[in-house]
Amino acid sequence: MSRARIAVLVSGGGTNLEALLNAQEAGKIPHGEIVVVLSSAPGAYALERANNHGVPGFAVPRKGCTQEEFEAGLAEKLTEYRTDMIILAGFLSILSEAFVKRWPERILNVHPALIPSFCGKGMYGLKVHEAALEKGVKVTGATVHLVNEIPDGGRILLQKAVEVLPGDTPEVLQRRVMEQAEWVLLPQAAELVAQGLATD
Repeated sequence: MSRARIAVLVSGGGTNLEALLNAQEAGKIPHGEIVVVLSSAPGAYALERANNHGVPGFAVPRKGCTQEEFEAGLAEKLTEYRTDMIILAGFLSILSEAFVKRWPERILNVHPALIPSFCGKGMYGLKVHEAALEKGVKVTGATVHLVNEIPDGGRILLQKAVEVLPGDTPEVLQRRVMEQAEWVLLPQAAELVAQGLATD
């Protein structure tokens, strides 16, 4: 069997990347293989995580580049590593419609809320959890969806609810959502899409 070749795009510490790499090593993504990690930030700790797992990691800096230059740099590495699918795991750069169309139904994104709640422009990282606490919701969670050319659009693959507890801070809630939802859903979604791309 030829497994689907996965690229993971990151911008920061890479906790979601770590969850994916651990899941792969535990045999939870049998139809896929993470072949490269690309970071929009040169000093991202995620690149060290990739290295620790023996996966090639490269910085493709966003800063100081036009959108076209940045995406050309990404596309060059994605082509070099014969990428079948892309996982956005804490990737903070917006991708253009033209870029997304090159990988139709093959780009996964994780959002730390139950879409359509707490999503849209400016909603990422701790801001999502701050908004959830401010709204006073009792349940939040995470969503993995396939990206299309509509921001925050695309087909929802998986969602998982997480309880909001009294006394939660945004940081505490963020950690619970990662542990109970994001780190569980991402490998499941990766395997789901990889199954359709792997060849006998």
